Amino acid sequence: MSALDQPWLHELVTALSAPTAVLSESSGQIRALGAQGVLHADIRVLSAAVLTVGGAEPSAVSGGITGARTARFTAVARALGDDWTVDPTVQVDRERIVTPGEVSERIRLISFSDSPVQTVLALTVAADMAGLPQIKSAHPAAPVLLRPLASAGATLSWESESVRVTLTTVDASVSLSEAGTEAVLSWPVRLEGRGVHEVSWCLSVRDAAAAAAPASSPPWRVSALADDTRLPALLAQSLADADALKMTTPGTPSDVFLAGGAPWFFTLFGRDSLWAARLLLPFGWQLAAGTLRTLAGLQGTRHNPVTAEAPGKIPHELRRGGYVSYETIDATPLWICLMHDAWRSGMPDDQVAALLPSLRAALEFLRCDGDSDGDSLLEYVDASGGHGLSNHGWKDSGDAIRFADGTVAASPITLCEVQGYAHEAAVHGADLLDYFGVAGGDRWREWAARLAEAFRESFWVNGYPALALDREKRPVDSLTSNIGHLLGTGLLTPDEEALVADRLGEDDMNSGFGLRTMSARDGGYNPLSYHCGSVWSHDTAIVVRALFRAGHPKTAASLADGLLSAAAGFGGRLPELYSGDAGQWPTPYPAACRPQAWSAAAAGALVQGLLGLEIDVPAGTVAVRPPGVRIGGAGPRLHLDGLVARTETFSAGITEAGDPYVGGCGLRQVP
Repeated sequence: MSALDQPWLHELVTALSAPTAVLSESSGQIRALGAQGVLHADIRVLSAAVLTVGGAEPSAVSGGITGARTARFTAVARALGDDWTVDPTVQVDRERIVTPGEVSERIRLISFSDSPVQTVLALTVAADMAGLPQIKSAHPAAPVLLRPLASAGATLSWESESVRVTLTTVDASVSLSEAGTEAVLSWPVRLEGRGVHEVSWCLSVRDAAAAAAPASSPPWRVSALADDTRLPALLAQSLADADALKMTTPGTPSDVFLAGGAPWFFTLFGRDSLWAARLLLPFGWQLAAGTLRTLAGLQGTRHNPVTAEAPGKIPHELRRGGYVSYETIDATPLWICLMHDAWRSGMPDDQVAALLPSLRAALEFLRCDGDSDGDSLLEYVDASGGHGLSNHGWKDSGDAIRFADGTVAASPITLCEVQGYAHEAAVHGADLLDYFGVAGGDRWREWAARLAEAFRESFWVNGYPALALDREKRPVDSLTSNIGHLLGTGLLTPDEEALVADRLGEDDMNSGFGLRTMSARDGGYNPLSYHCGSVWSHDTAIVVRALFRAGHPKTAASLADGLLSAAAGFGGRLPELYSGDAGQWPTPYPAACRPQAWSAAAAGALVQGLLGLEIDVPAGTVAVRPPGVRIGGAGPRLHLDGLVARTETFSAGITEAGDPYVGGCGLRQVP
């Protein structure tokens, strides 16, 4: 099978509550096609659930999510009811609720006819217990046998290895196909004139070998009011999605992190989970603390070329059976950056201090295995013999690192944004060491200075930083969004940051719906590629946040406006990536995760940038510094409730006159 066979997701409706997700057609039907089904972690536990009324599928009218965990679908049974009118008189409503390890549906037949209606409602179900790699590669899976449980009424059960699934109904009869791989649940229905009849079914899953488990964590209590109504709508949906993506590991149930995204990355992902926690810090440090501790518990201790493990290295991915991949060059510096930012947001000193051994090990990785050739820059190479990821940065597809003429660069690869992450990690890691009385801070500041010097000598081309250095240390001269991640890391001077900001604001980078991953003028550009011209929600949000903080509000505001327009075009749920080149609306990337953790967290970056919010609990201060720009023609008014510093919830905002304010915060407000 080729990569072109990967199932598309853009027309599917996804309701989820980690580690369980349901992907269906917009009609609500779940068919044994593509990625549709009920997925629990990385196993598809139900592959079909097709509803019929009177032997025919009802005609779909509307359908979609009503929250992160719920969906509703409306159809009509056109062959039933009054035959003297062209208007349908029997409506079919299907309400879906997803909780961890459970999916339930209520199906309601509503008659608007004055005459009785008699029919049979039926649900045909099947399961293949396919694993995620099998689904993603479109390899067919054999259906499993379904067993009725005679002692439990209308109940079916099936299993595979460590996963056991039970489907329960009330007042239904169950009939199995001859092969035993398909079951029909039937409910006889008599509707009196203008009557209502309701049936239900529930699927529950037990998984003894799951790598991650559902999290028990209170939802964010955040609300927003703004002249630009797109922002509150995006924030509400994004936080609901992020809450539904919360997971933990069975061994550390109190440490919560966000799964990468549904359905392909429904587990712990190093950089994804780190960035998501970092962008959501305005709403509390607890998610960051859980993410830091979970990843520290998997931190590398030895060299393993198969998994890319190295001492001090933060992992890339956790999968079923406890398999851990370390194919990431950026998760380790990002872990350090998150630790510092969480500390500033109020993570208690004792919790931060407990992570100092992991901090020191992570810093040593930057200096040692991260810089394998000793040139003061971080690079990576796939040492797995071709079985692993070609690229170990966030643009990890095989063709992501291209020269301006479209030629793919050869590894080892030295990515530009990773140098920024590493510089920031070294300086802020040094600040943490100083604060807790641990020696070595000056050593890491000197290391950061050497890195900055090496970067300045090697990366600049045509007035902007190159995407990377290739095997021969030649600058990979394509213009990409990666350079926006350098802003605010301390690696660039203010003049250099201004050059980057100006370049990102030009039309070949700013698509109107967010920041292109690659310039439209480069040879490898393709707006519907994974990393060479598409727009990634988190990427744009990170750069917007950095542009605001670096003092470039005009470019930041333009990109933020594009991201909000894209969110509106996708119904308030930002996908993992998309094309911004259609003109009037954003175009889906068909295989993109939606929801996705760092895409949901993008709303946090927008809030922080638009408020100019800076929390510094160790210094005892909070600042709101509005950038003084308008977005989308709306006024400047913005009010946020549910911001968090330490354990205190407070509000902040910008008045109609553009003045900042903070309310209910125990920190000293500074200009």
